[in-house]
Amino acid sequence: MEHLQQSFTVQYNFNVFFTSSLFSVENDLFNNFLAGLNPAKAAKKIFFVLDEGVVNAHPDLKASIKNYFEKYNHTHLVSDFLVIPGGEVVKNETQYFDKVLEAVNTYGIDRHSFIAAIGGGAVLDMVGYAANVSHRGIKHIRIPTTVLSQNDSGVGVKNGINYFNKKNFLGTFSPPVAVFNDALFLRTLSDRDWRSGIAEAIKVALIKDREFFEWLEANAEAMANRNMEAMNYQIWKCAKLHMEHIRSGDPFESGSARPLDFGHWSAHKLEYLSNFEIRHGEAVAMGIALDTVYAQLSGRISEADAQRIIKLIQVLGFECTHPLLQVSNGDSPILQGLEEFREHLGGELTITLLTGIGSGEEVHEMDTALLKQAAETLNHQANLQSTNNCYGN
Repeated sequence: MEHLQQSFTVQYNFNVFFTSSLFSVENDLFNNFLAGLNPAKAAKKIFFVLDEGVVNAHPDLKASIKNYFEKYNHTHLVSDFLVIPGGEVVKNETQYFDKVLEAVNTYGIDRHSFIAAIGGGAVLDMVGYAANVSHRGIKHIRIPTTVLSQNDSGVGVKNGINYFNKKNFLGTFSPPVAVFNDALFLRTLSDRDWRSGIAEAIKVALIKDREFFEWLEANAEAMANRNMEAMNYQIWKCAKLHMEHIRSGDPFESGSARPLDFGHWSAHKLEYLSNFEIRHGEAVAMGIALDTVYAQLSGRISEADAQRIIKLIQVLGFECTHPLLQVSNGDSPILQGLEEFREHLGGELTITLLTGIGSGEEVHEMDTALLKQAAETLNHQANLQSTNNCYGN
């Protein structure tokens, strides 16, 4: 019986730019990028979706964007901005996804035009997904405004929304045409949001780069005290490691291995169980702590390394455990995260566990009794230590 077979390769290219005051008329970076991507004479449109929290923190943002495109008019600005709430609500409630689609239709945003999202990771995820499914793919630009999105989600290839009470149940793999990390947006973050994103830096250092972990240890207090120079380097290094992983690994996750989701199987579930009162970065820090102690109890890493990891988490101001993270039996709600993680991977459960600082291995099952012990260890030490050192010395 005859059959036809075809294969082809699609090359993806995108840049992550680091700047400050992106929409200052003296800064021509954004305009030069748009002009370079669209050398044709006919002006293409750009439509902006803005995180409401960013607009409130930067009340001159809309005017700055309009002034910028008055000077640099190679690309036609859609003067109406779509302002939506920040945070996980934009991924949980489909009305915001619908609003982006309505804007694409209303303003005639075609495949050669641009949708630019300014906001935290949840806004970027949702807008990227909406752009991807409109006209089978509109070019999207990410302008992340939090530490978490500048060093992690904003520089990746994933887009999505939550559905069926499951995180990122609907989504696509498609990189933006560019990412612009503007340090100016970080200055107005709350201390909680400033700190939250550093959890992803701990994660990527632990699985990929011991030297970076040691840098984090040396600069933890500076970052906790909002030292901008230290934070800017942390963001650049973390983004670099994430992009190197995308290039060298499995960018569209056709397999079940996801090392960049170290600490995330429990973190994703913890976010849902807390009704998202726990920030993603905070949940990741707790997930890292849990899997670190599990790795130590299972003989994969030394107690000394485990202490170093938990101490870093503590110095940065994170909690290391939570009542919702406790494991009482095989039906404990947090353990549902393992099955949901397996399902999201699309096959065999694959969890990355540390074998040392800067290295890890894949495992395909987690021992419930040992997880219970790990959770109890963290809880016990958190109760004992008045210094908030949640592992002890």
